[in-house]
Amino acid sequence: MNNLVIATSDTEFQNLLAQAGERPVLVDFYASWCGPCKAMAPALQAFADTHPDVLVVKADVDEAQNAAVAHGVRGVPTLELVRAGKSLGKRVGAQTNAQLSAFVEHALKA
Repeated sequence: MNNLVIATSDTEFQNLLAQAGERPVLVDFYASWCGPCKAMAPALQAFADTHPDVLVVKADVDEAQNAAVAHGVRGVPTLELVRAGKSLGKRVGAQTNAQLSAFVEHALKA
């Protein structure tokens, strides 16, 4: 499985989380029309490239609406770290690669 995948539906999103098991999953709830989401894409790819232990899932809030609602997404981009179906933390707004790394590191230690 590629380390950065795009969930194209609620079902695919749920399947990706289930398949990850104990592996941490960094979810990027985004929208195709969102400028900050587009600006953050290179940082997200760089994070995925340098953190093979973390699965990065992009979930379009317009395509996976139920997932976005279930995860309390109120704005995009929203990043959530999930492991074994449990949320370990959230960040709202565009993040740099360094901010993503710090967020994930901190959430995994908590």
